[in-house]
Amino acid sequence: MLATIPRSIPGIDEIEILVVDDGSTDGTVEVARRLGVRHFVHHTRNMGLARSFRDGVDYALRHGADVVVNTDGDNQYPQERIGDLVMPVVLGDADIVIADRQTATIEHFSPLKKALQTAGSTVVNFAAGTDLPDAASGFRAYSRGALMRLNVVTQFSYCMETIIQAGHKRLRIMSLPIATNPKTRESRLFTSMWQHIAKSAQAISRSYLMFKPHTVFITLGLLFALGAVIPFSRYAVLLAAGTPGQHLQSIVLGATSMVGALLSFALLVLADLQRTNRVLLEDTLERLKEVQYGTAAVPVRPGVPKNPRPSGGNRPGPVDRPVPMDRARPAGPADTGLADTGLADVPAAV
Repeated sequence: MLATIPRSIPGIDEIEILVVDDGSTDGTVEVARRLGVRHFVHHTRNMGLARSFRDGVDYALRHGADVVVNTDGDNQYPQERIGDLVMPVVLGDADIVIADRQTATIEHFSPLKKALQTAGSTVVNFAAGTDLPDAASGFRAYSRGALMRLNVVTQFSYCMETIIQAGHKRLRIMSLPIATNPKTRESRLFTSMWQHIAKSAQAISRSYLMFKPHTVFITLGLLFALGAVIPFSRYAVLLAAGTPGQHLQSIVLGATSMVGALLSFALLVLADLQRTNRVLLEDTLERLKEVQYGTAAVPVRPGVPKNPRPSGGNRPGPVDRPVPMDRARPAGPADTGLADTGLADVPAAV
């Protein structure tokens, strides 16, 4: 897999490969080091894909990466297409580029899995306001500005969450059709397809609720209100018609639905306050990242004047600031390149 990673890309001055060892026991680090890899992040135990992505991005940004490409360690993705993947970012046309595996053409995907992949992408596109054919693809290129604005909070997989965040933060996302490599082994991210569906649904729901609380709670409130109007109307009709009986079931159902409606609208107020708080906190976090990691100029087409704003944000022009020194030092007497952070075989184009 390492052999297929390009060593030169037009518009990229330097390419570095970052290998993430998420608590593996198969000698990944030793093999990669023998093959010439100089950058590693290491978890002493398995921390999961989302944590690995966060830690790998932190490592790449601290080392001055302007473009970060994420690929999987199972050789599913064609690394020779990395140049095509990063080009829209290099040209300033996109903040994020996601490879489209064209899942309908993958032979080892069952019809059920193909249908679920399509359904999952449809749900994510609805939640994010995007139009991506393969939202679950992990073969992606990110600009430095985009990574400054994205914050992964899920513990399972970052794929869905980052798309929903990017869509609502108005980052420019493009798709690149690719053909995947033949399957070499089963996925180690989840134990079954249904666990993957449940975890992904949880991440999508949480992210959608974060960015669209009004839609969720207004819909719930209106449904409960409708559920209160119907039994109360029935009670009023029966009472006007002089029908014998107290009709307590209509009163109880109507009152319960009315309480549900009131609670939904109360939660809407709280969610709106939380959303405002989150926006302010994310803005503060973005500024802290600029202080911690420094800023970098946006790659542009040859002969085109530089954009005064970093890609993926609305900040002022680039600031000449040195890349911060590493805070974590490798373990051991020699500089082995190991740091206590993580990702999943991430080439960082610098």
